[in-house]
Amino acid sequence: MAKIIIHQEKCKGCLLCVNFCPRKLIRKSAKLSKQGTNFVEFIAGGQCLGCSQCALVCPDCCIEVIK
Repeated sequence: MAKIIIHQEKCKGCLLCVNFCPRKLIRKSAKLSKQGTNFVEFIAGGQCLGCSQCALVCPDCCIEVIK
C-alpha cells in the first residue's frame, strides 16, 4: 500500500489535493500553519492507491507519494 507525505510547512491550503484524491484520504486540518492557513493532512489508516493525483495537482509541491 502506498503512503503520502505532506510537507505542512509549505502547504497554503488550496485544497486541490482534497478534491482530486479518488479515495478522499486527504482533508483540511483544523490546525493552522505558521503562515496562519489550514494545511491538509492524510487520514490515518486510509488505503492510498498511490495514483499520485494529489502530488500532481499541488501547485507548491508539498506532497510526496511513496509506493
